Amino acid sequence: MDLRSVQKPLKDRYRADADAARVTIRARADQTEMPIACSVDLGRAIYAAEAHQGVGGSGSAACSGDLLLGALAACAQITCQMVATALGIPTRHVAVSVEGDLDLRGTLGIARDATVGFERIRLAFEIDAPEATAEQLAALREKTERYCVVMQTLVKPPAVETEWPASG
Repeated sequence: MDLRSVQKPLKDRYRADADAARVTIRARADQTEMPIACSVDLGRAIYAAEAHQGVGGSGSAACSGDLLLGALAACAQITCQMVATALGIPTRHVAVSVEGDLDLRGTLGIARDATVGFERIRLAFEIDAPEATAEQLAALREKTERYCVVMQTLVKPPAVETEWPASG
């Protein structure tokens, strides 16, 4: 795949019209028959999700933490591949593993001092690029971390707005 030829018309369009580069990505979660599960519609596919086993889920579907870490792993891996291609760094294989630490007492509301959410997230990049120089690998790391949308969203969180129905 010639990534440059695929992206060139997109980049040209976005340079000429910055508003064309603005997109809204949507997801919708909807109730199932169990209060610990839901369906997640991403517009192209529907996924089953449920509460983590540590808070009552069965472990048969992804929990929201799995989905978040999976999104981070996918974004980091794809970004790394695309950056390597753009920089002309030959790679045999690129993989990313992500781990996150939670204290479930926080989400269960049994310890006010326990964080609700991930306390720490770790990414491990596995790059098989025997012909790459140290400088190329440093550039690959810098640009992958700069352009990974999910990583940057976690590092510099956006404002989150909620909307609830009016009472009554």
